[in-house]
Amino acid sequence: MTFNYGVSLYSYTDDFGTALTLDDAFYHVAEAGAAGIEILGETHLAGYPEPPAAWFDRWFTLVARFGLQPTNYGCWVDTCVQKQRVLTAEEASATLARDLQLAHRLGFRFVRPKFGVIDDELTPHPIWEPAVERVLDLAAKLDVVICPEIHAPTPIRHPVVESYVDFIQRTGTRHFGLLIDTGIFQDRPLPYWPGETPEMREKAMRFLNGIKVPVEHLAEVIDHVVFIQAKFHHIDAQLHDHHIPWERIVPALKKLHYTGWLSSEYEGVRDPWLAIEQVRRQHALIRSLERAYDAQTSNGEQAHA
Repeated sequence: MTFNYGVSLYSYTDDFGTALTLDDAFYHVAEAGAAGIEILGETHLAGYPEPPAAWFDRWFTLVARFGLQPTNYGCWVDTCVQKQRVLTAEEASATLARDLQLAHRLGFRFVRPKFGVIDDELTPHPIWEPAVERVLDLAAKLDVVICPEIHAPTPIRHPVVESYVDFIQRTGTRHFGLLIDTGIFQDRPLPYWPGETPEMREKAMRFLNGIKVPVEHLAEVIDHVVFIQAKFHHIDAQLHDHHIPWERIVPALKKLHYTGWLSSEYEGVRDPWLAIEQVRRQHALIRSLERAYDAQTSNGEQAHA
């Protein structure tokens, strides 16, 4: 069994809405050989949270034309939208329910909510749990899986991840799981951004040097992983990723029998059109590593036959 390959339209940030239309974005996702498309509700839906009927018609026309499967729908639950108070669990669940229904209407099977955080380790506000529990029945009715993101600087071995796993075990739900962002495996520093100083990075953005989560830690949570965002920042013409160790990630996922989505999420330099080539390179790199692993495994099985 092979991975399912997709692309997040977040990869085309700065191009989308300027150099690229929605039609163009669909074309480039399909041209990269992807089978799935991922979006952000607030970014990619015209008139969010109430897109006009014509936009829905256009969406389904493009899905059919390019043969792409809607995969993951990203949304936000802004717990601190008001300065004087945070959202109640009821208000947060209403926001989440709205996006679950929008995602389902568009054909998505996964919804990644981002709740407001309370510290630098991205610990979500405590209302996440009662808010999610209130919409589990709706998620089951719509057959949509809610999957919060494990994103740097939060590693796999962390109280946040433990709380998500505890929630799954306590509720017994099949409509809540983990989304892994491969940026947690970054093991080399990113280049400094314009205006960024070493002091700034050390004080507030140390995670940009990579939190270096061992890929072996995936085994501890793989039973709960329902989606993977294949975060990356730069792949050169020789298909060498300068920051993410795909040569370790791909074999680890294959050994763990992961056959879900790998959805490209480019987050590198935003020069015009650059993301299109970067996504192509990532797909070529991961596919080549998967083919090599499968060939090696097949040869090994034949040798032992």
